[in-house]
Amino acid sequence: MPTKIRRETYYRTSEAAQLAGITRSTLLRWLDSGIIKDASRRDRRGWRLFTKANIKRIEEEANRVR
Repeated sequence: MPTKIRRETYYRTSEAAQLAGITRSTLLRWLDSGIIKDASRRDRRGWRLFTKANIKRIEEEANRVR
């Protein structure tokens, strides 16, 4: 379930991956390898929070042709 902080909507890792059309493990692998920049926000449990702009960049990477 998305979280609202100061009028901005944030999505957790699983939600962001699902919206971008990839698996959670793929997103975590991309974060670990530096392909995708890590989320700048985390909740009080330390879980990553992604904005729609972050998800758009993840989608672009997922759809990129090499």
